[in-house]
Amino acid sequence: MNPLAGQLNESIKAGSPHVYDMLSNLGREIYFPKEGILSQSAEASSHAKKYNATIGIATEGGIPMHLGVIQDKLSAFQPKDLYSYAPPAGKPELRSVWRNKMIQENPSLEGKSFSNPVVTNALTHGLSIVADLFVNEGDAVVYPDKNWENYELTFGIRRHGVTVNYPLFTEDMKFNAAGLREALLSQKDKGKAIVLLNFPNNPTGYTPGAEEGEAIIAAILEAAEAGVNVVAVTDDAYFGLFFEDSLKESLFGRLADLHPRVLAVKIDGATKEEFVWGFRVGFITYAGENKDVLSALEQKTLGIIRATISSGSHPSQTFVLDALKSPEFETQKHEKFNIMKGRANKVKSLLDSGKYGDVWEYYPFNSGYFMCLKLNDVSAEELRTHLIHEYGVGTIALGEHDLRIAFSCIEEEHLEDLFDLVYKGIQDLKQA
Repeated sequence: MNPLAGQLNESIKAGSPHVYDMLSNLGREIYFPKEGILSQSAEASSHAKKYNATIGIATEGGIPMHLGVIQDKLSAFQPKDLYSYAPPAGKPELRSVWRNKMIQENPSLEGKSFSNPVVTNALTHGLSIVADLFVNEGDAVVYPDKNWENYELTFGIRRHGVTVNYPLFTEDMKFNAAGLREALLSQKDKGKAIVLLNFPNNPTGYTPGAEEGEAIIAAILEAAEAGVNVVAVTDDAYFGLFFEDSLKESLFGRLADLHPRVLAVKIDGATKEEFVWGFRVGFITYAGENKDVLSALEQKTLGIIRATISSGSHPSQTFVLDALKSPEFETQKHEKFNIMKGRANKVKSLLDSGKYGDVWEYYPFNSGYFMCLKLNDVSAEELRTHLIHEYGVGTIALGEHDLRIAFSCIEEEHLEDLFDLVYKGIQDLKQA
């Protein structure tokens, strides 16, 4: 093992032996080189005032070399903020601004100890970092039966974690905290579990209420007290899009200092929050009382980034930072929020109108981009195929009877026509 990795491991072990036990084999072996090209280039940037012949970019006239056909389109920004490599951890100012944003939007974080966010290549990259650092073959990865399919690829196929599902909803359509508790306690003999909390939920668009949130925290705490080391990951991809009475904060704040056996990890991003999906800018943040542990986890995270993508997109980080600092940002974001809320409310009014009879039920939704129909009489895949070929309507079939509909990408005035066509497609199949 590299001595730098050994030093990081010793820091983690001394500050939190439980967190050390959570690390995968790769998590223990990874480190960020302090004497490599990046560190030497950083030193040169500070002291090599005559000639800096270190890092692999080209310069001209004292600034990064660039093409006019590109810069002419991006003339609002300086070449230094576009063309050179961003630091592996991300632009320092962006990290600071995002941290302040997290505190402002999550008052429960005030006074809590957590790391500076590290910039990732959006949400999926952040989740894959968690998988690399904490999942060994056979480790339990706990998440509900209604989930984003990429979890299986990221934690199962890539890292050979074992998926442990529980029903998302109870019979009265509340979050199934008892199922989460049972899934976590089932790992008591192994002593370790990675739990994924995704609210607003993809695919259902559901965010628990305050009482349900307390039950989630209680379930994780009970598992920790029973001797299970829990890596508690909040996948906050759709954070902020809360349209009704639900939690308005990430559970990361409540998890931050819950128990020595709980490591809270927040994965979030500008992608969906700020409507910049293609920019691929996300963040990973760790909570913990011990600063040395947080520092070591950050260094290991940088090691993963260096070994995979080296660093994130500099232009995208610049664009996001510029937007976050704009005095018009909050007003414009609220305008888009109201559009999304209007679409969600329209869908709910249509579904509650009685217009479509008893061909479907729908799972609770109060947030995010999506909602899910539970089809009573037809196969979701048959309906999906029929709709796309007969009516030019695209939907997502999930399992035997669930059909996901993204109201986020349908104008409010077209939603009734959309659901009319889905209903017509069901009638077609029933009469066939």
